[in-house]
This record gives sequence, C-alpha cells and structure tokens, in this order.
Amino acid sequence: MGKRKTISAIDVGTTKVCTLIAEVDDAGRMRVAGVGVVPSKGMHKGMVVNINEAKETIRESVKRAEQSSGYRVDSAYVGVTGRHINGQNNRGVIAVTRNDRLVRPDDLRRVLQNAQSFKMAAEQRLLHIIPRSYAVDGQEGVQNPVGMHGFKLDAETHVITAAVSSVQNLVKCIRGVGVDVEDLVFEALASSEAVLTGDDKQVGVIMADIGGGTTDISVFKDGSIWHTAVVPVAGYQMTRDIAIGLGLPFEIAEEMKKKYGTAIPVYEGKADNDSIAQNGHNISYQGLCDIIRARMEEILRLIILELPRGEQDALVPGGLVLTGGSANLAGIDILGRDVLKMPVRVGTPLNVYGISDQLTDPAYSTAVGLLLWGTKPKGTVKTQTGGFSTGILNLVSRIKSLFSKQTPN
Repeated sequence: MGKRKTISAIDVGTTKVCTLIAEVDDAGRMRVAGVGVVPSKGMHKGMVVNINEAKETIRESVKRAEQSSGYRVDSAYVGVTGRHINGQNNRGVIAVTRNDRLVRPDDLRRVLQNAQSFKMAAEQRLLHIIPRSYAVDGQEGVQNPVGMHGFKLDAETHVITAAVSSVQNLVKCIRGVGVDVEDLVFEALASSEAVLTGDDKQVGVIMADIGGGTTDISVFKDGSIWHTAVVPVAGYQMTRDIAIGLGLPFEIAEEMKKKYGTAIPVYEGKADNDSIAQNGHNISYQGLCDIIRARMEEILRLIILELPRGEQDALVPGGLVLTGGSANLAGIDILGRDVLKMPVRVGTPLNVYGISDQLTDPAYSTAVGLLLWGTKPKGTVKTQTGGFSTGILNLVSRIKSLFSKQTPN
C-alpha cells in the first residue's frame, strides 16, 4: 500500500460549518475519513459578523471531524463567498523574446502576470487568476502553448477578487482555532469540482450553489470557466419570508420548510384550510408552499440574470445544475424547468469514497469540492479538459500572507 497523507476542508457557511478530513494516497486517490457538521453562528450571507461565535462553531466542527477520523487538522482548504466577490474575464499579452521563439513555462507566468493588470477597487485583492485559453501568434484555442513556436503569446483568463477585510476576518477565525489556511477557494469553484463532469463544462452549463446565505454561481463553456458571481439571496431569505408571512419563529419556519415544503405543491384533494403543525404552531400548507415557490422563482430568475440577455441558449446548452443545501427542496428541478425553459437538474458530489452516505447530498458540495481542489498538483489549475495547465502561480500563498497579516490568533 502506498503512503497516505491527510488533507482537510472547512466550509464556513451561513447555516452550517462543515469540516472534512480525507486520506490521499500517493496516486492521488481520496477517501473521506472524518466529518464534523455543526449549526453555524456568527455568519450572515457568507461573511463573518461575530468573530467569537464563528470561531467557536468552527472549533466544534473541527473537533468532531478529528474525533470521527482519528486525525488532527493542522491546516485546511477554506471556502470563500459573499457579495464582495467579483469575477471578470481579462486578457494578457506578451512577446516571446528568445531567439528560438519557443514558449516556455516562464512565458506562461509572465502572460498571466500581465493579465493581472486591471483596475480594481482599493479594498479588493486578487483571489484567483484562472487561464481559460491561450493564443500563439493569433492562433486561438490553444490549451497548452508550452513547446510551441511564436512571437506573441495571449492568455484569456478569468480573474476573481475578494474584499481584504471580509477574507481577513474569516482567516482570523480559522487561525484562532489553531488551524492554518492551506488555500482560499471561491466556493462556486469548489462546488463545481464536486458536481460537474468534464462533459458538463465542455458543452456549457451554469452551476448554482444555493446555500443558506448566498447563491454562488459559476458558468462553464468549452471546458473552461466563463463567469462567476454571488447573489446574496438563498435559503435564509426563504425561511425569513415564511417566518414573517406566517407569523412563525425563525427556527420553526426552517423546520416546516424542510419537513413540508415543496416547490411544486399538490393541492388536489386538499381543502383550502388544510393545515400542518410543528411544535404547537399550525399553518396553511398552501400558504407555506406559495411562499416557497415565489421565493424560489425569484432566485432562479436572479441566476439567469447573471448571463447576457439572449445568450442563454447558445452559452449553456447543458442548462442549469442546482446544488447546495437549498437544492434539497422537493420539486426544485421541475420548477426550474417550468420557469426557465431549459434543462435543470440537481447536482450531488460525485465519486465520493469513504464516509460517503452522508456526503452524497447537495449540501456538502462545497466541502467535498474543497478536498478535490486540495488534491491538485501545487501551483496549478485544472483546465477542465482532462489535463493540467500552469495557473495559480503561488498567488494564493501571497494572498494568504496578505490576508493573514494583522490577524493574531
């Protein structure tokens, strides 16, 4: 048996904190060994609002994962989300100056460095720069130009930035429980690693991770990332609408949503005044489902509004893949097809081994995806076409250093 190492992932969400520990053998095969899930506190819409509360829930999540696996969490891949995340496509261009005009790995580093030259808000810093494709002397669609001859090298990239203060607060919470941050990963990218196949990304697909506080969106086309965004509306807002609309405590509204809620209710055979009960609270079944449907229709339309008008059919013939905890809502895929007139399906983590029964659930897509991100070779970004291409260039190490400054334990 080959040598095994462990990697860990921490998904700090608005409604739950999930820590996963996995064993990875020398062939890169991963087996989940430990899971720690606790209700989240101190978080709102993907961002820290109370450091002490957030730190304690992270500590408890890590402790449970360690107890279930027998391993210690020293460092972890951590998901980042929130409305402060911005994504855009950018282009870098350099001249190949050597006499032999041969493109080498150092040229890829230079052209990606050049692609970072764009205006961003003062409070924003680079989180990811992901190569989409290259062009050599105008020849487009090159996936790996190393070894090719040419005078000019272009790189199409997708650039993701994040607010320094928001990420700094999250890093402070993680480090405050004695865990180092191995890598910071935008959660939409992590989730796509877990639920999308290479064919999905090649054909063209939208993935929307509808969590508790945010809906994280990633769009893939021709095997590479095309667009990312965060919509600050998700399951929390749906529960809040139910609580306000039906006069329920928030916790009861959440329980009723999970137990009775559906996006495609069946009213046939039910009287208008049919009621459902939970902990002494009686409400109308139709009233509950009407609120859920209205809010979910809004979320689905907000997802599509992230695409250029009139380009949905051409850009994403593969349709929409829904994941995240709110994707467990009964009938959500049927409602999506009715409202958006495109293919819609629910995505769950693929190829999960080890403690898999619990993790084959849309709610764990980000956490599983973070582990998968961690199995990639250092300093690379998967090109979505089956190979690997130089990409991150140790940027995250530099970003992590920047974000962790002035964040004592």
